[in-house]
Amino acid sequence: MLQGVIVENKIFEKTYATHCELIVYRAAMAGAIEIFEQAQHFPRFEHPLLSTQVIKSSRSVSANLAEARAKRRYRKAFVARLNEVEAEAAETYTWIEIALSCQYLTPEVSRLLLNRYDTILGAVSRLIQNADSWVISS
Repeated sequence: MLQGVIVENKIFEKTYATHCELIVYRAAMAGAIEIFEQAQHFPRFEHPLLSTQVIKSSRSVSANLAEARAKRRYRKAFVARLNEVEAEAAETYTWIEIALSCQYLTPEVSRLLLNRYDTILGAVSRLIQNADSWVISS
């Protein structure tokens, strides 16, 4: 499914025409869509609480990845945006755990989503560690 999210620094290559081609972006988008679909089955009373929060944080992961790619000219801005990605992915991970604890998600679905966000978190951490190789030099 998500194997090979980072293969020889191919996750955030400068040669990609748009953020949509990035493997980590596609993984984040797939996660956001799956979470949206699953949240539709949460109890109605959870809509303003859990449903909205998990949907927002999961969408923010891919949105912030797109912003990070656009800010590659400035290392500090690039890393700051990647830190936001990491924070939003960690928040999403927590909401998934809560949904599992409340039995709104099956263990199988939860495992898949948690694995996806583990992979995203690992990829973003490596991007931050190797930020210099991703920044566009003038």
